[in-house]
Amino acid sequence: MAEYNSWTIAEARDKLRAKEITSEELTLACISAIDNADALGAFVHKTPDEAIDQAKSADLRLKQGDAPALCGIPIGVKDLFACKGVLTQAASKILEGFKPEYESTVTQNLKNAGAITLGKLNMDEFAMGSSNETSVYGNAINPWKVSDKVLTPGGSSGGSASAVAADLCLAAIGTDTGGSIRQPAAFTGIVGIKPTYGRCSRWGIVAFASSLDQAGPMCKSVRDTAIMLEPMCGFDNKDSTSSESQVPNFEAMLTGDIKGKKIGIPREYRLEGMSPQIESLWQDGADMLRGAGAEIVDISLPHTKYALPAYYVIAPAEASSNLARYDGVRFGRRATLSASENITEMYERSRSEGFGMEVQRRVMIGTYVLSAGFYDAYYNRARKVRSLIKKDFEDVFAAGIDAILTPTTPSAAFELGKMESADPVEMYLNDVFTVTVNLAGLPGISIPAGLNSEGLPLGLQLIGRPWEEGDLMNIAYTLETATGFSKKPEKWW
Repeated sequence: MAEYNSWTIAEARDKLRAKEITSEELTLACISAIDNADALGAFVHKTPDEAIDQAKSADLRLKQGDAPALCGIPIGVKDLFACKGVLTQAASKILEGFKPEYESTVTQNLKNAGAITLGKLNMDEFAMGSSNETSVYGNAINPWKVSDKVLTPGGSSGGSASAVAADLCLAAIGTDTGGSIRQPAAFTGIVGIKPTYGRCSRWGIVAFASSLDQAGPMCKSVRDTAIMLEPMCGFDNKDSTSSESQVPNFEAMLTGDIKGKKIGIPREYRLEGMSPQIESLWQDGADMLRGAGAEIVDISLPHTKYALPAYYVIAPAEASSNLARYDGVRFGRRATLSASENITEMYERSRSEGFGMEVQRRVMIGTYVLSAGFYDAYYNRARKVRSLIKKDFEDVFAAGIDAILTPTTPSAAFELGKMESADPVEMYLNDVFTVTVNLAGLPGISIPAGLNSEGLPLGLQLIGRPWEEGDLMNIAYTLETATGFSKKPEKWW
């Protein structure tokens, strides 16, 4: 049983359809792995009984030959997705005990496709963080380890990344507002894709920054992301930003043929002081794509240097607006009033007790940049910069570039607690290669491409044209094949 949970979706799907294993057996293997991995802090709300019931239903469908794409496949769900009757807290004290009476569109789509949901996964509070250290549950831990160092799995989808890397589930779903799928994927040696903005419905996902948030899969291979992404996508009339674009068969597009494709290498991503190991990996990735028949082209994205400051104005501004509803009256945990306190003090205490420090920091920044006298100086200017960044990408793609290759992160996974007392900007710099993709609404994928000198995984990012996830994943699939990366963390938990 122990080995079943280490399979990819593609492997498990084939074995389920060949009747070599049942979904119930596969699900029980994952439940056992989850129960033995509490030290990782990845799963925060387990739903084993529900999962077994779903697995039995999946086995019936498999027996009858009525098996959709993900029939019988056990997955984990980031705590940001509403699941009916299951605790959904966005890793925040202010949503303590909240059980939605509805299901998010993405999780419902996955259930309709036959997926088995094993429970909710750890994350940074309200998806605000790059290390999973802002979670009310305590941090998730990276299953990759160096000597006695305890490493971050990244954030905000840290629990999702940790669970997939440690084989607690076959795949997981996360959300990406500025890199929250791709950065933890790179830190844990797995694959993660952020689709084009609007490709997946945001309905039923606890909002952070509505013009940036996008759901996506986190998997063990590029093929798995293709299999999982297809049912997640599609138009949803409950989300005004949801696209009616046709959803292709992504897996069928994984041909491995990229001859004649033009891959851009942006000069602005060569940062001063960047690790030589990251730079070497980036060069190796370009050489591998060239070896597969692609043309490597130096390109310029001139407004890249303004992306991080623009993001950290726009995202907190939208967070300030979205989180205003959590006041102890309309939504969220309410502080208990003493006889001497008034309603205003109740609002203040509910929010100060319910929100963690990082969420409070971002809400205050967001409120400030939206305030009278500062709106034009900060928020409007950031919006204009965002338009320029989007135009940079449009110009490059119009010139014939099919995808852009960059590092995913400026470093490998760092030690938990290392940046806790540092300037918050140091933590924000983890998003330096990823935020442009969200600001421009483009698809981006991270794949593991090698190990650093300490034996920790490093990722490469590919950025694609809007709505061309299939083409992007095919290029990623070709690069994945060329790197031959198959390393797994040694089990210590």
